[in-house]
Amino acid sequence: MGTDSKTTTRQLRRPGWARLLRRGNDHLMFDLFGGPRPWKLSWLINLQKAGTFPFLGLLMWAYADRTPAATAPAAWIYLAMHGSYGLVWLLKDLAFPDPGWQRRSTIAGGLATFAGLLAYWSFGWLLVSGTATPRYPLPEPAWFALCVSACILGCALMIAADAQKYFTLRLQPGLITDGVHRYIRHPNYLGEMLVYGSFALMVWHWWPFAVLALIWGGLFAPNMAMKEASLSRHPGWHAYRQRSWWLLPFLL
Repeated sequence: MGTDSKTTTRQLRRPGWARLLRRGNDHLMFDLFGGPRPWKLSWLINLQKAGTFPFLGLLMWAYADRTPAATAPAAWIYLAMHGSYGLVWLLKDLAFPDPGWQRRSTIAGGLATFAGLLAYWSFGWLLVSGTATPRYPLPEPAWFALCVSACILGCALMIAADAQKYFTLRLQPGLITDGVHRYIRHPNYLGEMLVYGSFALMVWHWWPFAVLALIWGGLFAPNMAMKEASLSRHPGWHAYRQRSWWLLPFLL
């Protein structure tokens, strides 16, 4: 009993680096420069997601006469992957919205967040404009199959994890230790990483990997660390942590 209590107490302590990054992220997204809070952050996120398909389509049209890359198979596949993911996100938000994005943001905070989201659109621009000329490690059909598979798997995992969390917690608050959470403690983040990782693999340029490293390290990592500390207050946490992985097998 004494050992378990000490373990729980230790896990309740939120890492200093995670607290610092969380405060910085929250200030940037929700409180920047203060003032009125005219919009929910989810509205801006959904605007970017909804705009991805038309943006990439217009980009392909605009560059069609300038470079063969604009209408190459890679561009069409990327359009289907990234554009469809945006639609999947909208369906998810309609069915089971993430409470974390329902907070209202200042004007500057919302614009800063939207500007950050536009960095994702730069991935498609690199490919469609011919700025990135990927030389894939595998033959193109095999590489495309790998990227599409990762994107589909990531979408399915993200949807399953968010749906399970949303509907389970409405009925029974506490730890979720079954379903897609049985072996992985952060399956929704893993799903997102698979999706955006597939986009970076399709573009095969250093810029998408740099953007994702910044977001995953500066936003995802502290969120997961803070979530772990929060979950550790629930009975059964220590046993669950011992039999599950943080993100991937053999990774915590």
